[in-house]
Amino acid sequence: MSFEIIFDESYERVVAEKIDGSDFFQVFYRQFLNSSEEIAERFRNTDMDRQRTMLKKSFYSLLTFYASSNADHYLEQIARSHDRSHLAIRPELYDLWLEALIDTARKFDQEFDSSTELAWRLIMAPGIVYMKFHYDRELG
Repeated sequence: MSFEIIFDESYERVVAEKIDGSDFFQVFYRQFLNSSEEIAERFRNTDMDRQRTMLKKSFYSLLTFYASSNADHYLEQIARSHDRSHLAIRPELYDLWLEALIDTARKFDQEFDSSTELAWRLIMAPGIVYMKFHYDRELG
């Protein structure tokens, strides 16, 4: 089975599930905020409902980037706003983001195994590399 199919099936399972009344993206943010003091501080005064909406849009932009190898306008905006000159989201923080995402998917997907984990990592990797790459570079 292809990694795209494994990912798609896992994603369908995680978005259909709730844990203690919380959906995938709510639990993800709790996991992510707990991953470092720096991240918790950056989100201290953030409207988390609005942030989850933005996360969903950016998540779908990462999926589109994987499928098309082209950054859409939204992903370009995110890369620009997160670069060193703006929000200064250090490249290492994307690693914490990915680990929180994987840990959350593991919690929500009862069928999560090593192939599923690899599928999530492979699908997310191109977009994460794109974001890290643009930290010190202007978008052209």
